[in-house]
Amino acid sequence: MTFATLGLIEPLLRSLETLGYQTPTPVQAQAIPAVLAGRDLMAAAQTGTGKTAGFALPLLQLLAMEGPKVTANSVRALILVPTRELAEQVHEAVRQYAENLPLSTYAVYGGVSINPQMMKLRKGVDLLVATPGRLLDLFRQNALKFNQLQTLVLDEADRMLDLGFSEELGNIYKALPKKRQTLLFSATFSDAIRTLAGQMLNDPLSIEVSPRNVAANTVKQWVVTVDKKRKPELFVHLLRKSKWKQVLVFAKTRNGVDALVEKLQGLGINADGIHGDKPQATRQRALDRFKASEVQILVATDVAARGLDIEDLPLVVNFDLPIVAEDYIHRIGRTGRAGNTGQAISLVCADEVNLLSAIETLTRQTLPRQMEHDFEPEHRVPDTDASGQVVKKPKKPKKPKTSSGGKRNLGKWVESGDASAPEPSIKPVRKVPVFNTGPRKRKP
Repeated sequence: MTFATLGLIEPLLRSLETLGYQTPTPVQAQAIPAVLAGRDLMAAAQTGTGKTAGFALPLLQLLAMEGPKVTANSVRALILVPTRELAEQVHEAVRQYAENLPLSTYAVYGGVSINPQMMKLRKGVDLLVATPGRLLDLFRQNALKFNQLQTLVLDEADRMLDLGFSEELGNIYKALPKKRQTLLFSATFSDAIRTLAGQMLNDPLSIEVSPRNVAANTVKQWVVTVDKKRKPELFVHLLRKSKWKQVLVFAKTRNGVDALVEKLQGLGINADGIHGDKPQATRQRALDRFKASEVQILVATDVAARGLDIEDLPLVVNFDLPIVAEDYIHRIGRTGRAGNTGQAISLVCADEVNLLSAIETLTRQTLPRQMEHDFEPEHRVPDTDASGQVVKKPKKPKKPKTSSGGKRNLGKWVESGDASAPEPSIKPVRKVPVFNTGPRKRKP
């Protein structure tokens, strides 16, 4: 199968040839014809399988061949994404695909000045990539209209709900035309997302190119158990022992990112970090330096889990396990992409056992465990399995109490006698205190 057999037009085929795209991925092979046919679509595919091209290519073709010219402050197609990083990544891909088409594209997101974005939208944009919050800001300031909207795409819809965008999404839906094509693409779909899709989509075609919520089999995964306070020390040990060249590390909190980066830099290790508190320009600079191998270790929160597209990334380390199990799949999906192999190591302490259990249930596999010499945890990480249960070791039966003196415990009494003698059939009687009954002494 080729992209030409999917019905794509010649300008798009030229762009794909320039980019070195040769054969459609499974999600592209199923999604492109469906989108071209105008179907609503709900597609679940692992990250790194080509979802962006699966919706962007047919969407660009529809815009180029159908509909009137875009008017001032209007958009004809809208792609919603959860983070700024993903907005930039998706827009860059769209821009490359549309290189030979007479279409305008743009991306808007928070964290930067809104004025240049308002200026850009004055002439109208054929295809807009946006984060929900900034999109609503532009709409409420009359810088954006939806009367020409033909297609809505929700990319990483589950992540948008995880980040608390449900209210923003509801307000956006109210403002959009009821007659439109709607596409949902995501690496995973929670039950809540499936319910939402049932309310939003009209007779959707469902595509699932891999088992639901299963990590890519190109990624080798394992766990190293360790005490929480020794995680930084263990990470440095593994880094030096295995001579890691390029590592993407995920930490749970912004403070965690900063603390690990500070420790690594203090040891002379070339490291940088990205999280939501850092300015967009700073985050982008750190990412660009990491991609160019100028930074050895990049530490990130989950805000970056789905916005990073790094070619041939060999290793992902979960310094902390994610709170939401689905984020584990997105994290490790940064490696082992496009047919390459990768590794994903999770440093797990005892108080993360329930998070580990949730991940194993989601991925339907029990992750193999290792212990590093001299880093064996004092607080044992309980065993887990893919059934979602923490496996508790059975308690050892208590041995009967005996002593050489032959004492038997009779409630609150201890009597002397033969330890092998049968228990008495009567209850022990409490001792009665003895009072002095002799004659009282008179006080002088």
